[in-house]
Amino acid sequence: MVSALAGEDASWKDFRGLGVYARAGGVLYGRPMTFMNDSGAFVSAFSRFHRVEPAETLVCFDDISLPLGRMRLRPSGSSGGQKGMKSIIDALGTDAVPRLRLGVGPVPAGWDATDFVLGRFSAAEEDAFCEMAERGVEAVRTALDEGLEAAMNKFNREEPKEETA
Repeated sequence: MVSALAGEDASWKDFRGLGVYARAGGVLYGRPMTFMNDSGAFVSAFSRFHRVEPAETLVCFDDISLPLGRMRLRPSGSSGGQKGMKSIIDALGTDAVPRLRLGVGPVPAGWDATDFVLGRFSAAEEDAFCEMAERGVEAVRTALDEGLEAAMNKFNREEPKEETA
């Protein structure tokens, strides 16, 4: 998703071995290369270096608390149990970090959450995820162009498309 936002011509550069970043259209895009549970190391170091305030950051992440295909934009809040977001909140010292949650849940009964998240989607699930990721790109672009509130008003109301047979 971040690659799609930055564009295919983006030139990705290493940032202190913690992640990579690209600049496109006056926007900095970053991808942590740390373990997910330590995403805050990249986000906080990168933000400090480039003087980006937490409220000017938009973190995008998968979330097992939301059904597959559902997205939610929020200006702040708890991590909701998502360890990467918790790491970012802890490292920045605030929960006032805008985020786009991309639903990949729920975890099936009897499954370990880690195994589920690291597992593979079925073909139908992959299609639903890809469609959601495309809407996620649109949501981020709307947030950049019109503001987070406008993006929330537009995309938080959308429901994922139902499969029809």
